[in-house]
Amino acid sequence: MQHFETSYTSNDGLKLYSQSWLPGDKPGSEPKAAVCLMHGLGEHSGRYAHVAQALGAAGYALCAYDLRGHGRSGGPRGHSPTVDATLDDVELLLQEASRRCPGRPQFLYGHSLGGTMIVMYALRRRAALQGLVATGPGLRLGTPQPPLKIWLGKVTYNLVPGLTLPNGLLRDGLSRDRHIVEEYNADPLVHGLVSARFGLDLINSGEWALEHAAELRLPLLLMHGGADYITSPQASREFAAKANGRCTLKVWDGLYHEIHNEPEQAEVLKYMIGWLDERLKEAGSRK
Repeated sequence: MQHFETSYTSNDGLKLYSQSWLPGDKPGSEPKAAVCLMHGLGEHSGRYAHVAQALGAAGYALCAYDLRGHGRSGGPRGHSPTVDATLDDVELLLQEASRRCPGRPQFLYGHSLGGTMIVMYALRRRAALQGLVATGPGLRLGTPQPPLKIWLGKVTYNLVPGLTLPNGLLRDGLSRDRHIVEEYNADPLVHGLVSARFGLDLINSGEWALEHAAELRLPLLLMHGGADYITSPQASREFAAKANGRCTLKVWDGLYHEIHNEPEQAEVLKYMIGWLDERLKEAGSRK
């Protein structure tokens, strides 16, 4: 597998760190498709190297970036000025994937915060993609935020939009594998912050996506851990029910939030790769 690191500049001047994993040991190896990753709140793209290995073994490239305010990318920790700025960054990721994998089909893959944002991107931007994969999307929180925190966010939304607060992530709910939680807690690139504005934008984006689920025009694999208490499995069920048959829902009974980091991760990734293969097969049959 080949690994590349680079950076590019957002529309408002932030340096965004990006890395890509391409299958094969030699330059010029052509992947089946590029899977373009948006990670979750507080984490970074480096936590998906094992996902890249699984995808690479199946012939897929994984192209990822650290979201603004996360990992090695610039910007105040846990902050984005607008949802549109975040969606603009997604377009830069897709452009980077086109440079790395010219002419190859593209999928968007998002976890948690990233899962919500890729659904928002598909609903608002209607890009030419083969499909979407969302895992544990934050369409609703599994455990509601304290009312005082929501009130403070609303008060400071325009007055002090960059004000950062603890994000309230229940880290013990990431995975049933204690080693994963311990690594997360010790990771210097992980942070526990979210700005007042971005936090409210995430909550509102999830509700907006649920209201507009019937407008989805791309195939979506929506997977959720059935025992996830960080984000809501029921909200994923609700979205799938409204998506007019375009959504394949898979709820993994007993799994926590990061289904790709659970003891059953090999089964989860195999299921995802099988779904990707089916979408490419369908696209090929239409030509």
